[in-house]
Amino acid sequence: MEHRKEVIKILPHIIEKSAKLYPRKDAFRFGDRAVSFKALHDKTNQLAQHLIESGIKKGDRVGVYMNRCLETAIAIYGIMKAGSAYVPLDAMVPHERTLFLLQDCGIEFLVTTPQQTKRVRKLLERNSPLKQIIGISEPVALPSFSWDAIFEIDISTYQPIEISEKDLAYIMYTSGSTGAPKGIMHSHSSGLAYAKLSAALYEVGSEDRVANHAPLHFDISTFGYFSAPLRGATTIIISDAHTKLPASLIQLMAKEKLSIWYSVPLALIQLHQSGLLPNYDLSPLRWVIFGGEVFTVKYLRELMLQWPHARFSNSYGPAEINQCTFYHLKNIPKGDSTVPIGHVWGNNTYKILDSEDCEVSQGTAGELVVNTATMMMGYWNNEILTGQSVYTELSASDVSQDYYRTGDLVRQNAAGELLFLGRNDRQVKIRGYRIEMDEVEAVLSRHKEVKEATVCAVENSNGEKQLLSAVIINPRSQIDANGLLRYCRSRLPVYAIPSKIYILDDFPRTGSGKIDLTGIKQKLIAI
Repeated sequence: MEHRKEVIKILPHIIEKSAKLYPRKDAFRFGDRAVSFKALHDKTNQLAQHLIESGIKKGDRVGVYMNRCLETAIAIYGIMKAGSAYVPLDAMVPHERTLFLLQDCGIEFLVTTPQQTKRVRKLLERNSPLKQIIGISEPVALPSFSWDAIFEIDISTYQPIEISEKDLAYIMYTSGSTGAPKGIMHSHSSGLAYAKLSAALYEVGSEDRVANHAPLHFDISTFGYFSAPLRGATTIIISDAHTKLPASLIQLMAKEKLSIWYSVPLALIQLHQSGLLPNYDLSPLRWVIFGGEVFTVKYLRELMLQWPHARFSNSYGPAEINQCTFYHLKNIPKGDSTVPIGHVWGNNTYKILDSEDCEVSQGTAGELVVNTATMMMGYWNNEILTGQSVYTELSASDVSQDYYRTGDLVRQNAAGELLFLGRNDRQVKIRGYRIEMDEVEAVLSRHKEVKEATVCAVENSNGEKQLLSAVIINPRSQIDANGLLRYCRSRLPVYAIPSKIYILDDFPRTGSGKIDLTGIKQKLIAI
């Protein structure tokens, strides 16, 4: 009982506390491998000591360059224990994008795995700020240390450094409207506030087995990496292979006796469409949480009928504020009306504003702005964008209160629930990933043969969003749509690559000469 009174102030305290309460219990599992809370505490101390002895300073950024694996948990907590901030880097995106993030964030230390050795070598062939690689065994052009070497470090005299709740804990990059990714900075305070609120909301307990379906660079992953260990639950990291094979994933769900699932709706739809769910015992599953995009109601209804023993909850919140609303489904939805995003949680407050920043009347649509302890510190190295993302309200006593501008249009229904209506800009979510269509257009426009480019999002016959692009190319150019798609694949993450690119002679225009976005969308759908 003594340990339960300990105050958790920063994210590494999560592992320290659970290592005392549940030392031999699995903290994370990946395939047939597992790491206990006590072993995780020791291994993260070893990594932290190595980083400190290598010259890492408080506030430095360290890249985590891995696919889904057990080492991700060791990496992020070891980095944070060293007083630095972890920066997840998607190992599947083009090298050019990774190099941009390394340079933008000034990343000198990269934590990776032997499976990424070839990609690391490719990165080192280019101009990067990297000075040391951790996690590979083969020699590369920089000093490198294997995981075996890290785990041999003597920590008998290890002393944790002082870390404040306000210190930077991690940076997650997302698509940016300027054509370059933007880094979302979270402090220990905002990350821990999310962990505590979500663990309480979904009643996470030490006996739970939580599925972590999201990759580390996707903000949903913080539930498995922060919220679950906070309560002593075991996080099951789903492998990349399992996410692509619904049959194998369902087998894993049954084998691991998963009790809490959190993912984007598409993953759940794929499980349902496999037709294999009735063949396995998934009775331990008690919570199904989904978020990141709208869940097509017909699929949600069918899944709820298949899992009557589980509770379903819609989670909403941009990565800048982690999560801010929830909607627990009490009944199976009828008709085709979109499921509400529900109510704000914890001590969050919100407003719905019109274009003049005035509060709208009940039932009127407007932009959702949220004040919450889970709010980001700002965008990395971008004070202008940070300022634009905040709505500040002054009280009668001149005390200011900051709200994050979500950019999402909502309205409140008669029951007081928030309904999501869409975006007020050109951002779209596909498979849970935020995509700025301006960024995709900017990449296409940089091609020397492209005169003008535009991108739109449409729904296919299954109700899933996909990107379509139209371009105007230079006269007598030999480039074709396949060539432009190859160009995109070398510069954009896979989820941001248009499904099709159409080469047109001209675009529909408005009276002022601007591209008629509605007209271009209708034209592409008709082709």
